[in-house]
Amino acid sequence: MNQPAVRHQVLVDVPLFGAFTYLSHFDVMAGQRVVVPFGKRQLCGVVVTGIPPEGVDESRLKSIIRPLEGLPPLPADFLRLVSFASAYYHYPEGQTLFTALPTALRDPKDIRRVDERLFGLTDAGLAEAPPARSRGRLALWQAMQDGPVSLAAARELYAQAGKWLAEELDAGRVERVEPEPTPLVVGNTPPLTGQQAAALEQLYAAPAGYSAWLLHGVTGSGKTEVYLQWIARLLAAGRQVLVLVPEINLTPQLINRFLLRFPASRIAVQHSNLADGERLRGWVDAWQGRADVVIGTRLSVFTPMPRLGLIVVDEEHDGSFKQQDGLRYHARDLAVWRAREAGVPVLLGSATPSLETMANVEAGRYRRLVLDKRAHGAASLPRVGLIDTRRLRLQDGLSPQVMSALEARLAKREMSLVFINRRGFAPVLACTDCGWTSGCPRCSTRLVLHLRERQLRCHHCGWEETVPPACPECGAPDIKPLGEGTQRLETALAQRFPQARILRIDRDTTQRKQAWDEIYRSVNAGEVDILVGTQMLAKGHDFGNLSLVTVLGADGGLYSADFRAAERLFAQLMQVAGRAGRADAPGEVLVQTQWPDHPLYQALIRHDFDGFARHLLSERRQLGFPPAAYQAMLRADAPALQDASRFLTAVRAAAESLAEGVLVSGPAPALMVRLANRERAQLVLESSSRQALHAFIDQLLPLAEAEARRQSRGLRWSLDVDPQEC
Repeated sequence: MNQPAVRHQVLVDVPLFGAFTYLSHFDVMAGQRVVVPFGKRQLCGVVVTGIPPEGVDESRLKSIIRPLEGLPPLPADFLRLVSFASAYYHYPEGQTLFTALPTALRDPKDIRRVDERLFGLTDAGLAEAPPARSRGRLALWQAMQDGPVSLAAARELYAQAGKWLAEELDAGRVERVEPEPTPLVVGNTPPLTGQQAAALEQLYAAPAGYSAWLLHGVTGSGKTEVYLQWIARLLAAGRQVLVLVPEINLTPQLINRFLLRFPASRIAVQHSNLADGERLRGWVDAWQGRADVVIGTRLSVFTPMPRLGLIVVDEEHDGSFKQQDGLRYHARDLAVWRAREAGVPVLLGSATPSLETMANVEAGRYRRLVLDKRAHGAASLPRVGLIDTRRLRLQDGLSPQVMSALEARLAKREMSLVFINRRGFAPVLACTDCGWTSGCPRCSTRLVLHLRERQLRCHHCGWEETVPPACPECGAPDIKPLGEGTQRLETALAQRFPQARILRIDRDTTQRKQAWDEIYRSVNAGEVDILVGTQMLAKGHDFGNLSLVTVLGADGGLYSADFRAAERLFAQLMQVAGRAGRADAPGEVLVQTQWPDHPLYQALIRHDFDGFARHLLSERRQLGFPPAAYQAMLRADAPALQDASRFLTAVRAAAESLAEGVLVSGPAPALMVRLANRERAQLVLESSSRQALHAFIDQLLPLAEAEARRQSRGLRWSLDVDPQEC
């Protein structure tokens, strides 16, 4: 029944800050999805708490069209997380909310709710059978005598079961029965190492409530086993657990371990490769408390869980946890905030923790647990060797030492990995006569040669073109690939070792949904001798027979202008080195480099993460870079660089009087100036005080909004708080 008009604040998915005031003639609650008019459109909105602004002319207000059906109101703790993310990342709250929701809940449509409750007969229902002429009702009634049935099972027996059950509910002959909770079943649990047992003892002994832990374990030390055993304890206590992983390709192997360990528990998977309906079911199962464990990528940090007892962030250092467009949130940081808000522990796991996390350990905000020995009894950390390539003649990027090592592993029937972080056949096509190179017409980068497809592709904007038969500049026929990519290495290795079974793993070969399942099956069945892959293979994967890792082309990371480049390269090399020697076969890592004396490579030889991290933290403090300071970046892009720079220059000039305690640098061109036919520049905002930086941003954004309205219509701008890319 319609009610007298009441004003409500509603969030909608538009790029404007704040909620919008609507009238409602319905009983609506905070968190409820509704249909609202917005301009000429009808949008999905979510009612939020808060007192509507005074002095609004009620005659100008539009009315909520109707509440949306199928789901209860969104929970208050979910809305608080959205509100915090909006405020911290200075992003419109409506867009933040609709980013956090599954795609299926963003449209103004009712949701057909899957009702998992059961229907059972009351004493009155047992005593009164339906008439024999109604065979469907009679069959259903007879089935219900054996115990409660679900609506789906009832409809299989009787097509009109929904209507009949509703009538019987009203008559008191049928009642709703909540499903019995499934008892926890824990599968085979391996014996713990001494370090794993000591880590769990500390976790178990911690007082109830919020605590933040870093599980710093070398590759192969059994971090996942520590997760599983702590999770088992929490599931036994009736709690839910959220597990965040950085990459979709890491989920199949991890999910399989969880299914084997907790065969009777309900595990919801959340990542972007799922169909909308599948993702919605998992999200709602978690929200309604039916899912015991949620495993997912960064957006899963928003999944509501009423019985949340623990958040695990696996590979916490990984850059994939940072969203690079739209709501530029960091899932690890939101996970820590959410754990504190919920009063539950958060466990960050990594073999190469981020410097931000190490700084939090130093400051006493996080407690560190160390696993510095491998869990497998015969396994030890691999021996790392450097191959000085300055005076070596390489063949397709491979040194004679690497060729010999691969041949030796083939003779022993052990698996090898050739790692290069460049896919395609070669990073560039060039003319030996005039010096022409295959540049992308839309970006300030090169087109990568994909020889088998006879294509040149940009791995940044997606541009593709056919390989030219001759140089487009001078017409010379002698155009050649320069450098190596995964395709070229695969071809070269197949020619050098025709008997070897070679498997290439990069973004091009893993696009199909079942690709990783097939990869794991082939590797575990012993059908692969040499893996050729990119950074997709650098983390999380456990290939027991892999004894040799060779690394090519790593030196490029030493030349980057990004101050985080050394941290990322060291983490990547330690992670990929950690794939070797995880079982009985001893591991060896060979790194080709022209800088064998570089401190990074010397630390890699010693597996000295702590020493290198201390060195980098000291550098950051001297230079005033994060985590010793706090940063935000105001970015702009336009068809011409001068338009983006003019906007940022005007914003900086307008903000000069605000900059107390905040250093504003720039504008400067981005490291990749041109991307997808747009040129990019940026202002860097830095402060030793997080509070001062955010106060400054609060004042800066209205100035930027006003300036953007005065500038070219082709201008776009955005703010990135705690940026991870220059």
